Amino acid sequence: MNIPNIKVYNMRSPKTDHPVANQFEITTDDGTYFQSYRSIIAFRSNDQKITLDQNYWDYSRTTGKYRNIFLHENTQETRKKIKSGEYILADLN
Repeated sequence: MNIPNIKVYNMRSPKTDHPVANQFEITTDDGTYFQSYRSIIAFRSNDQKITLDQNYWDYSRTTGKYRNIFLHENTQETRKKIKSGEYILADLN
């Protein structure tokens, strides 16, 4: 049996460096996912291509805060990359 290599980590607060509830990075052999509560928000493939969930990428203030940390950018930069086609929108859930 070939068991996939999957690891789940709580994201950490930028202020306290403590684990944050309900905000996760999930690493797989294909790349890293960002999950907020029960929704996959973003995927960064091993070749650094970003896919965002078309319905949830900008769902709430908290999701946005940790998505920005995951992507290392602000929401305005994310919107520009979506508009330019650099980021792909897809149904990740």
